[in-house]
Amino acid sequence: MNKTLLNLLKFLLFLSIGAGILYYVYVKQDAAYREDCLLKEIPVEDCSLIQKVISDFGIVNYWWILLVIIAFAISNISRAIRWNMLLGALGYRPRLINGFFTIMLGYFANLGLPRAGEVIRAGTMARYERIPAEKALGTVVADRVVDVISILVMSALALLIEFDKLMELMGPYFQNFWIKLTSNSFVLATVLAGGALLLGLMIRYRKRLSHNPLFDKIAKLAAGLWQGIQTVRQLDRPWIFLLHSVNIWVMFFLMSYLCFLAFGPTAHLPMTVALVVFTLGTWGMVVPSPGGMGTFHLLAQIGLTAYGVSGDNAFSWANISFFSVQLGSNILLGLLALVLLPIINKNYVPYGSPG
Repeated sequence: MNKTLLNLLKFLLFLSIGAGILYYVYVKQDAAYREDCLLKEIPVEDCSLIQKVISDFGIVNYWWILLVIIAFAISNISRAIRWNMLLGALGYRPRLINGFFTIMLGYFANLGLPRAGEVIRAGTMARYERIPAEKALGTVVADRVVDVISILVMSALALLIEFDKLMELMGPYFQNFWIKLTSNSFVLATVLAGGALLLGLMIRYRKRLSHNPLFDKIAKLAAGLWQGIQTVRQLDRPWIFLLHSVNIWVMFFLMSYLCFLAFGPTAHLPMTVALVVFTLGTWGMVVPSPGGMGTFHLLAQIGLTAYGVSGDNAFSWANISFFSVQLGSNILLGLLALVLLPIINKNYVPYGSPG
C-alpha cells in the first residue's frame, strides 16, 4: 500500500476516534443542557450548546490565555534543555533552538497523526545535528519514560490531596475494569505465555537470527534505542535534569489553572481542583486521538462536574483549554518551527561534524 495513503488512513482512523468520543460527550451534554432549558422555561430555539460554547469563548479573559501560551513555551524550553542533556551524554551538542523547534514540530505532527510526532522530532533533530537517527529516537524514548514517571507522580499527588473525591469519581470505573480483567484471565494468561515463549525462542536462536538482514536491522535499532535510554544514568548534572523535569510539569499544571482563571464559571476553583482536572485530562491525552480530542473533554468534564461546575460550563471549559493549547500553542509554534528550522540551519555545521 502507498505510504501516503497508509498515513492518510491512520490519520482518518485516529481523527474518527477522537471526533467520535467528542461527539458522544457533546450529544450527552446537549441533551442535559436542553432539559435544563426546559426547567428554566427557555425557548428551545435559544438553547443550543454549540452557541453557548461559542459565546463562552467570547467572555474568556485572553490575557490569561496568553499566559497559558507562555507557560507552554517555558515548559518546552525546559524539555529542549533536558533533551540536549540526554544527547550530550552521547557526545553530541545540539543547539537549544533546534531542540525547541523540533519538539514543537513533533507536537504539530501529533495533531495529524498521533504518536508520529516522536519519530518526526527525532528524525528532524538527527538531520540537522547529524546524529544517528536511532540514538536520537532512543533519547526521545528516554524523555517519554521520564514523562510517564512524572504523570504517575502527579497522579499520586492528586490522589493524596483529593483521595475521597477521586475514589468517588474513579472507583466504579476501576471496579468494572477489574471485573472484566479477571473474567478474561485465561485469554490474558495465554497472551502472556505466548509472548514469553516467543521471546525465549528468539533468545535461544539469536545467533541464527543475527544473519537475517531484517533481524539485524531491528537489533541495531533496539541497541540504539537502549543506548538512548541509558543516557539518563550517564548525566553529569542529574539535579539539573530533575529540575527541568519538575518545571515541565509545573508549567503544564499551571496551564490548566490559568485556564480556570480565564473562564468565569471556573475562576473561583482552587488549585487542588485544577490538579485533579489536570491529572484526569493528562490521562485523556494518552489515548491516540489528535491532541487528546474527545478523551480530554470527557475526563476534564467528569472532574469539573464533581466539584459543582455545571455540565455545559465544564464542556465549554474543556474546549477553551483544549483549543487554547492545541490551536493557540501547538499550531502556532508548530508552523513557526516548520518555517524557521530550514532557515536557521541553512549554513549550520553541528559541533564535531566535518565542515
